[in-house]
Amino acid sequence: MAHNTLEKTPVTLLGLGAMGTALARTWLAAGHPLTVWNRTPARAEPLAAEGARGADTAAEAVAANTLIVVCLLDDTSVDQVLAGTDLVGRDLVNLTTSTPDQARARAEWARERGARYLDGKIMAVPPMIGVAEAGGYVFYSGSPQLFELHRETLAVPAGTTYVGENAGFAALYDVALLSAMYAMFAGATHAFALTRKEDIDPTALAPLLADWLVAMAPAVHQTADQLRSGDYTKGVVSNLAMQVAGTPTFLRTAEEQGVSPELLSPYFELMRRRLAEGSGEEDLTGVIDLLVR
Repeated sequence: MAHNTLEKTPVTLLGLGAMGTALARTWLAAGHPLTVWNRTPARAEPLAAEGARGADTAAEAVAANTLIVVCLLDDTSVDQVLAGTDLVGRDLVNLTTSTPDQARARAEWARERGARYLDGKIMAVPPMIGVAEAGGYVFYSGSPQLFELHRETLAVPAGTTYVGENAGFAALYDVALLSAMYAMFAGATHAFALTRKEDIDPTALAPLLADWLVAMAPAVHQTADQLRSGDYTKGVVSNLAMQVAGTPTFLRTAEEQGVSPELLSPYFELMRRRLAEGSGEEDLTGVIDLLVR
C-alpha cells in the first residue's frame, strides 16, 4: 500500500466543508498523498486520522504539493485564502462556485502569479462524490494541457467533462444546467400546487410528473438544432400560435384552483411577445432571442 501511495499524485486541498471533506476522503481512499487546510482546524482532524497531513496555514499547504485544489465558499474566499501564498509553478484547480467572468478573471490572476489554472464546477452533491454509479461529474475549463496532466487524479472523486480552453465555460455550463433544473422545479411546484386542495395523493402524481418530464426532455435537442440552423420552424409539432392560444386554460385553471400563476405568467408573456414579433409557425425557440437582447 505504501508503495502504491508513492506512485499517486500528491494533492493539496484547501477547504473542508461538506464537499471538500468528501473530495478529501476519496483521494485518501485511492492512495493519493493529501495535504489539507481549513480555516477551522478541527475540520482537518478526522482526515488526519485517516492519513491526511494537516497544514497550519494555507501557505504551508500550497508549498507542500504542485497540484492545489481549492474548494471554498465563494470567489472572495479564494482571494482571502490564497493571499500571501507562493503560486509560482503550481497547478491551481479551483472548484469554488463562481460566475464565468469571475472564473476568467481568476485564470488571469493565477497566470500573473506564475500558476497554471483550471476552473471546475461540481455537478454533484457530497454523497455522490466517490460513488461512480451516482453519476456525478465536474465540468473543467482552462488549460487543456493541465487537464490532461491531472485528468486521472481529478477523475477519482467524480467524472470529468472538459468544456474548453475559455476558463469561464465550466461556470457557464454549470449555471446553465442548474438554471434549467430550477425552472423544472418551478414547473413541478406549480403542478403540485394545482392539486394541493384536491383529494389527490401527491405520491400518485409524482411518478406521472417525473415520467412526463423525462418524455419531454429530448425536446432540447430540437431546440439546439433550430438554434444552430436558424430555422425555428424546423420539425415543429405544436407551433407557437397554437401554444399561445392554449395559455388561457392554464391561467384559468390556476385561478379556479386558488393557485398563483406567478411561476407560469412570465414565460407565457414571453411567448405572446414572440408571437407578436415573429411567426406563429415557429417553435418556442424564438423566446430565447427575446431573453438575449
